[in-house]
Formats: sequence, C-alpha cells, structure tokens
Amino acid sequence: MGSKNKLKRFRENESFQNVVQPSREEITQGNFSLKGNWNKDFFKNEFPIVLELGCGKGEYSVALAQANPGKNFLGIDIKGARFWRGAKTALEEDLDNVGFMRTQIELIDLLFEENEIDEIWITFPDPQIKYKRTKHRLTNSQFLQKYKHVLKPGGMVNLKTDSEFMHGYTLGLLHGEGHEIIQANHDVYKNEYSPKDVTGIQTFYEKQYLEQGKPITYIQFKIK
Repeated sequence: MGSKNKLKRFRENESFQNVVQPSREEITQGNFSLKGNWNKDFFKNEFPIVLELGCGKGEYSVALAQANPGKNFLGIDIKGARFWRGAKTALEEDLDNVGFMRTQIELIDLLFEENEIDEIWITFPDPQIKYKRTKHRLTNSQFLQKYKHVLKPGGMVNLKTDSEFMHGYTLGLLHGEGHEIIQANHDVYKNEYSPKDVTGIQTFYEKQYLEQGKPITYIQFKIK
C-alpha cells in the first residue's frame, strides 16, 4: 500500500465514529475515559463485549458482529490502515455492534476495567517463532494474565491459527499452567463439532491457507 493511500486511510479513520485511537500517554497515565465505560459510552447498550486481538483488516470482527447481533465486537490492531476496511464496511452496513481501536495489545489491561470483557478472539496471530520473540507471542503467560484481568470470571479465549507451532506452543502452555481447555482441534474443517463462528467465517488470508492445503487449528480455553 502506498504512503498516500495510507495517509488517506488514517485521515478517514479519524472521522469514523466506530474507530478509537487513544495516545499511549493517555492510556498509560490513566486518562483513557472509555476504560470501564465501553458499554455506556461507546456501544451505548449492555450487550456482552468481545475483543478480536490483532484484527488485521477487520473481516473477522465484522463477520462476528453480523452473525451475533446480541453481542458487541471490538477489533484491536496497531495498524489502522489495515482495519480501515473493516471500519468502513461496518459503517456502510449500519453495524452498530462493532468498532475498532488502534493501539498495542500489551496495553489491554489499561484499556478495560477488570471483568469488563466477555470473550477474546485471537485470529491468525504472528507465531513469533524465534525464541527472543516469545515476549510478543499473544498466548504467552504475561498476555494470559492480562486477559484474565479484563475477562469476566469464566470468560472464554479463542485461538484460531494456521500455525502448528502456535497451536502446539499454546496447548503446552495451557496444560502446563493448568488452564481449562474447552476444545482443541487440529483441523476445524474436518471436525463436525467445530463452532459456527470458527468454520462459518473465513478471512482473505485463511482462504489462501486453505488453498495451500494448510489445516486451520482452533483452541477454546478459560484462564485459571
């Protein structure tokens, strides 16, 4: 994407009422006014809130919102020029139960109040395979503790990935730390028990992975 196009998207994002772009200072200094007030001030309803972390183009968040009108969805990514597409689609289709936030995922425990979130989706994250990149892996111990803080008791986390490494790493960690695995699946399209939200939605990249014959894996778990 050219820099001109990126700038145009950044400008449009600023005008979209379904996009939030707080500064790092605002978040870290405790001045982020939506923390604890997402239902009241952003979604303006009392539906459960579901996060998609590393939402990319926002396709999954938009599709989840279309399929689940009784829930609110918030896609989070640091790359605003990417989720511009999802935000624009949501506005064009009058979807008022989905929004997007441009920020770093490691700040998640400063963006939401304790127990404010009902569920988390992590879709096709970078597996960060190199050992020194472990701290950026979205299912490492530090991230799980941040998720636990913002999730309601019993809140679910869903990991959908084409990376066997990420699937295996996460399963090993969950077993090792004693978290509750609800289901773990090595190939969602060959399993009749896969939830509709897993097999009924395919992103642009997921379709490419399937064309390459890559199995798509899924884990649903609760953090102890």
